[in-house]
Amino acid sequence: MTEEAGVDATGKDFDVRRIRDDPRAFEAFYRAHVDVIQNFVARRVNDPYLVADLTADVFLAAIDSAHTFRPGRAAPIAWLFGVARNVVASENRRRARELRSVGRIAGRRLVEPDDLVRLEERIDAEASARELRLAMGRLSEGERAVLELVAVDGLTVSAAAEALRISQVTARVRLHRARQRLRTHLAPAVTLQPWEASS
Repeated sequence: MTEEAGVDATGKDFDVRRIRDDPRAFEAFYRAHVDVIQNFVARRVNDPYLVADLTADVFLAAIDSAHTFRPGRAAPIAWLFGVARNVVASENRRRARELRSVGRIAGRRLVEPDDLVRLEERIDAEASARELRLAMGRLSEGERAVLELVAVDGLTVSAAAEALRISQVTARVRLHRARQRLRTHLAPAVTLQPWEASS
């Protein structure tokens, strides 16, 4: 429960649609999930300013798409991971097409030095996950998406399936194939032990 907002946004019964029109519900939802989403972004981006920007973008996108949330179909965090994946993918496409815009450079001045240090520490802590992501580049998009959500972000197979809007059977098949392919391609120094426990 976020006491300041008086709203519990951590449970699976929280109706995300409320964040669009209810500032207290949005504040509670943001506070409950900002650290998890910032970690998610930091595992995929190595620029602290961009981590801060994309984390904010995820919550803006969540407000814009809150009407698409279907209670009972997906847990709020699984739905939010789906939004975050879309935001990060969109940024990757944008960066492939063009250099950073002047507006983004100007926006970087809003990050305080203490925030920058904290984000750099978080990025450093996620360095091994980024290295693993490079190895995962050989997987298909579908296999990689399930593996990231389960092995890297800690979702259950069921929650990953919800976030990706696929069946649990499809998610399990993709996860199995991804693990088999990584066993073949990863260097011997990389262990898959933690992932075996995440099924």
